[in-house]
Amino acid sequence: MSEKNRDGKRNARERLAVEREKQKAADKRRRALIVGASVVCVLGLAAVIGVVAANAGKDDGSDSAGPVVAPSGAQGKDSLAIPAGKESAGSTLTVWEDFRCPACKAFETAYRPVIHELTAAGKLKVEYHLATIIDGNMGGTGSRTAANAAACAQDAGKFTPYHDVLYDNQPPETDDAFADEDKLIELAGKVDGLDTPEFRACVQDGRHNSWVEKSNEAFRDGGFRGTPTVLLDGKDIYQDQTMTPAKLKQMVEAAQQ
Repeated sequence: MSEKNRDGKRNARERLAVEREKQKAADKRRRALIVGASVVCVLGLAAVIGVVAANAGKDDGSDSAGPVVAPSGAQGKDSLAIPAGKESAGSTLTVWEDFRCPACKAFETAYRPVIHELTAAGKLKVEYHLATIIDGNMGGTGSRTAANAAACAQDAGKFTPYHDVLYDNQPPETDDAFADEDKLIELAGKVDGLDTPEFRACVQDGRHNSWVEKSNEAFRDGGFRGTPTVLLDGKDIYQDQTMTPAKLKQMVEAAQQ
C-alpha cells in the first residue's frame, strides 16, 4: 500500500472518530435537555448557596434594602403566601416557585388546567410562595424582578392571570430577560386592566423586592431541595413519580367526601 493511500485511510478514520465524538456530544446534550425538563431547579452546591446569600444583600440598582411590604391579601407566616381560590376549599396546594425556573414552567404547563378547574369549583386553595434561586445559580435579578411584578399584580387583584402570562413568556433559564422592568410592564398588557400607572410605579420602584427576598429566605430555611416544591395538604406530591393532573384531581375530590 502506498504512503498516500495509508495517509488517506488514516485521515478518513480520524474524520470518522471526530464525527462519532460530535454525535456522542449531541446525544449527551439531548439527554440532558430531556432530563432537565422533568427535574426540579435545585439549589446546587454550598458555593452556589453562598452566592445566593451574598446577592441577597446587594442593591443591584433597586430598592431591595427597603422595608418589607407584603402584597395586598398575602397570608400565612410573615404574609409570604399569595392565595388563589376560596378559603373554604377542602384542600390546600402549596407551591414554591421561581419565574425563571424551567421545571416550574413544565409543572405549570401540565397542571395549570386542573388547578384552575379545582380552584374555580371551590375545591382547592393554592398558596404561592416566590423564590429567586435562579438569580443565584445563573446570575442576574430576573427572578426577583418578576416576583416583585407578580406581587404588584396581586395588589391589583390580578395575580393569577399575570402569573400565567409570565410562565407563558418565560425566557431561557440563562437569559435574564425578566430583569427588564419594561418587559414585565409590556407583558402586563396581556392582562385586562393591569397595565396602570400604579402597577408601573410598583414594578419600577421595586416596591415588594424586600418581601420577595424574605420569601426566598423562607424557602432556603425550609430545607426544600428545589423549585417547584408542591405540597398538597402538607404532602410533597411533586416527588411522587406516579403523580398526574388526573391523580391530583382525584385526590382533591376525594378529600371533599
